[in-house]
Amino acid sequence: MTLDETDCRILNHLQDGFPIAPHPYRMVAEELGLAESDLLDRLARMKESRVITRFGPFFDAAAIGGAFCLCAMAVPEDRFETVMTKVNAHPEVAHNYERTHRLNMWFVLATETREEIDQVAEAIELETGLKVLCFPKLQEFFIGFRVAA
Repeated sequence: MTLDETDCRILNHLQDGFPIAPHPYRMVAEELGLAESDLLDRLARMKESRVITRFGPFFDAAAIGGAFCLCAMAVPEDRFETVMTKVNAHPEVAHNYERTHRLNMWFVLATETREEIDQVAEAIELETGLKVLCFPKLQEFFIGFRVAA
């Protein structure tokens, strides 16, 4: 899919926030000079073509009393899809990425407590037979990450 100028404006605009209002898409459409139906159609098209894979809030689990942890696994290439399916079946898995490294599977666990991080990691180890390495956050950095469309 090729993005046009309007698609790029939408993606860039939505990275800076989304209104909490009775009709948020209408508000965003007005800010962009679009019809609400056009905005919704374009977002649906971008999601269907996987230009965007997720559209929703990002919560800071620790700030609202929960816990999260970056985890990694060394998964044999011939088992990657099977292991990924087992890992992703856990609702605590926020997202999962494949990397070209010995530790080729990286994912984030988000739970209500630190103890649950350990429980989910142990469950994944039992289900897959592979070690889950947990890397808890030591210090928070806000980098204001944005991807220009």
